[in-house]
Amino acid sequence: MVMQDMEVQTSEEKIQFLETQLENAQRLTAVGELTSTTTHEFNNILTTIINYAKMGLRHKDEPTRTKAFDKILTASQRAAKVCSTVLAAAKNRKKAFEPTNLIALTEDAMLLLEREMTKYRIAVETSFAENVPDVMADGNQIQQVLLNLLINARQAMPNGGKLIVKISYDEKNEMVDLFVRDYGCGIPADKLPQIFDRFFSTKAGPDETGKGGSGLGLSSCKNIIEQHKGLIRVESTEGKGTAFTVKLPTVVRAKIMENQGGILNL
Repeated sequence: MVMQDMEVQTSEEKIQFLETQLENAQRLTAVGELTSTTTHEFNNILTTIINYAKMGLRHKDEPTRTKAFDKILTASQRAAKVCSTVLAAAKNRKKAFEPTNLIALTEDAMLLLEREMTKYRIAVETSFAENVPDVMADGNQIQQVLLNLLINARQAMPNGGKLIVKISYDEKNEMVDLFVRDYGCGIPADKLPQIFDRFFSTKAGPDETGKGGSGLGLSSCKNIIEQHKGLIRVESTEGKGTAFTVKLPTVVRAKIMENQGGILNL
C-alpha cells in the first residue's frame, strides 16, 4: 500500500514537473515571438535618436537644439520601457500571486505589439475604466495571456481592421473584466467549442512573423486563468469577428475566495 502511494506520488510529481516545463516553454515561445517585433522597434528608435542628434549638431540655435534633445529623450525613454517590459516577460520568476495593475500590464503588452499593429493596419481602440482595483495575479502569466489574445486578434485581420480592448470593474462581484474584440474572420461554430483544447488550432501554422499555429496558446490561456480562479469566455461569428472576456478576481475577491476554499461563485 505504501509502495502504491509512493508510485502515485512519483507520477503526480512527474506530471507536475512536465506541466511546469511546458508552461516555461510556452512563456519563452511567446517572448521569442516578440524578438523580431522588438528588434525592429529598437532600430526605429535608434534611427530617431541618430537623426535628431545629427540635427542638433548641425544647428546651433537654441530652439532647434532643445527640440532635438526633447526628441532624443522621448525616444530613449521609450527604448528603456520596451527593454524593461521584454526583460520582465522573459524573467523566469517563481509563481507569485500579488496585487497587480491589469491596466498597466495591458499597456505594456500593447507597447510591445504597437509596431506590429501599425504594420498590419490594425486600429486599436482602448477603454480603461477609472479606479479599477488591483487583481491578485502572477504578472508574467497574465501578460502571456494578454500577448496571446492580442496576437490572435491581429492574425484574424490580415488585411487590417479594428481591435477593441476594454478593462472594467465589476464592483458587484469584485472582478476586473478584460475584453478583447476583433473584427476579423471569426471562428466557425462547429470549431468554437474546441478552441481551448490542447493542440487544437484553426490556423494552418505560424504566419510570416513566426507566430501562432501550435494549438497551445488558448489552452495555456485557459489554464492560467483557471489557476487565477478566474473565467475566460469567447463569442465569435464567422466573418464578423471574435470577442474574448477574461474575468479576474480583485484582491478583495481573492481573499473572500480563499476563505471559501477557492470557490468562485458569480
